Amino acid sequence: MEQASAFERFLDYSNRADPYPLFHELRKTPVARQPDGSYVVSTYQEIVSLLHDPRVSSDLRNLPEIAEIKLSPEEAPQLPPEFIRRDPPDHDRLRAVAMRHFGPPDAPGRLTGLAPRMSEIIADLIDGFDGSTRVDIVDDFAYPLPLTVICELLGVPREDEPLFHRWSQTTVETNDPTTGSIVERNRRRFQTMAELGRYLEGLVGAHRRHPGDDLLSALALDADMPSDDLLSTAALLLIAGHETTVNLIANGVLTLLRRPELLERLRHEPDLVIGTVEELLRYEPPIQMPGPRRSALADIDIGGTTIPKGAVIILVLASGSRDPERFHDPDRFDPDRQDNQHLGFGGGIHYCFGAPLARMETHLALTELTRRLVNPRLVTDPPPYRHTPNLRGPRHLLLDIDGVLPA
Repeated sequence: MEQASAFERFLDYSNRADPYPLFHELRKTPVARQPDGSYVVSTYQEIVSLLHDPRVSSDLRNLPEIAEIKLSPEEAPQLPPEFIRRDPPDHDRLRAVAMRHFGPPDAPGRLTGLAPRMSEIIADLIDGFDGSTRVDIVDDFAYPLPLTVICELLGVPREDEPLFHRWSQTTVETNDPTTGSIVERNRRRFQTMAELGRYLEGLVGAHRRHPGDDLLSALALDADMPSDDLLSTAALLLIAGHETTVNLIANGVLTLLRRPELLERLRHEPDLVIGTVEELLRYEPPIQMPGPRRSALADIDIGGTTIPKGAVIILVLASGSRDPERFHDPDRFDPDRQDNQHLGFGGGIHYCFGAPLARMETHLALTELTRRLVNPRLVTDPPPYRHTPNLRGPRHLLLDIDGVLPA
């Protein structure tokens, strides 16, 4: 039997707890053709080059597998692709409208104004640990924190969480290349987005009638945002706005507890959290490779290989961020690392829209957890991981604690 390739072993769940040794092997062939005709790119310079290459398309409709899907009118997606699944000029236009209401210069206080409320949510969640000797950082903290923040930022009722949690989980699963055929995954994704679209349509209507200070109201009242694109943008922000941050926080807690000396240092040097989070994004990134697959609009010569027009391109960002040709001693966690231009949030025109929000949440979360938890210890190491190789993080992260210090 032919031995599985390094990429196939990376996809295998049995390697989810520590995929990084496989990247050493993967990088021996920077651009590697796979049996299905796709091309896996694993080295830093080649990934960065393709992230900025206009010949690389993120448009869902350019993927060969999409053409194979035959849908009835009832099954067809009710929403256009989100802007991360579009190419210029549509991508640039829609992203610019969304950014207009998300941050500087037009909405400079949108995110910074959230900091006091974030601190309050964090304090309440940690207060809830009081009296417990065992907590699950994922279920009890890393999931409810970004979920509550994104709901309040967008103006989505928190009590509707069971609904969009199901849609969010399905969206994550349909981006998982290890679960079923790609045609069936895309069919499920279209159906899920149709359900989510109907939910958001009602919500947007309510915000137009009674606008508030939230992001969804601002987008709903913007004449430059078409109604259908508003729904797909809202769906993207709702799902992506919490899923990756759950992993980032959980990976952060796990990494700190594996390094007691760093945990202790962070307690006494709270400003160290900035470098710690940047190194987390390099060393234990929540996104190992982007969910939206890319395709070549023309032949591309790179890394000693020609990627032919129409081929699918898979960028393994996590491998690039551990590339020794770019980072000194890349398998060592160093919160003082300089020149840390990691790929944790991608790059190019599709650089993560929500990066400032994720950073702020994780800074505040790790600072308070480090300060307030008394003698936290891992119950199981490695913990059980989520199934998908794209979004990598613990499914549960159990800690034993001796108590909680006051806020």
